[in-house]
Amino acid sequence: MLSYMNFCLKVPLNTTAEQTARLQDLQTAFAEVCNALAPVVQQTRCWNRVTLHHLTYKGLRERFPKIGSQMVCNAIYSVSRTSRLVFQLPNSPFNIAKNPAKGLPLLKFLPNSPVYFDRHTLSLKDGQLSMYTLDGRMRFDLDLKPEDRTRFHQEKLREIVLSNTGQGYQLSFWFSSQDELTETPGISAESVAELPEYVIVLLGNDQLPVPIEELKIA
Repeated sequence: MLSYMNFCLKVPLNTTAEQTARLQDLQTAFAEVCNALAPVVQQTRCWNRVTLHHLTYKGLRERFPKIGSQMVCNAIYSVSRTSRLVFQLPNSPFNIAKNPAKGLPLLKFLPNSPVYFDRHTLSLKDGQLSMYTLDGRMRFDLDLKPEDRTRFHQEKLREIVLSNTGQGYQLSFWFSSQDELTETPGISAESVAELPEYVIVLLGNDQLPVPIEELKIA
């Protein structure tokens, strides 16, 4: 079953037990790369994707040889995107504009953090989906409606996100729109207070963990 939400097409994946295990391994590894990046963001106060790439890419490739080069790039994108939400959303309690001299907390990505794909790590052709995993490509047959196929041809695809809903894995395809109000897909003017639930904020010298959902939005 396919469903739309705003400018997003959600595609549940019908996985076998072996495929689910492979996706879990990928998700865990992706979060580990993100957590290796998080201290750099905290120390440098930089989450610009291009600059972060220059600072960290080589070291990450050496540290995580099992992760493909493009997935490392996607992890850098994920950390850049998440940091932008936590540190720049107007209503975030960690908005740097409110406390410009205050040190940044450390973000910790949970094992169920979303995995970002791009055209190098995921492709869709003639109803067949091919996606990167740690031990080779995984393929699925997708029964897309004609209007779904048209969307891929006529609209610009901005993000591809793999997530575990609790009932299984799904891919979310985010498309551009002329009515987009922010740089971040899925975040509208009415929902600027929504912070990602897949990270924990570590506060203070003792690095005490605080789940995002427990924080009060100003």
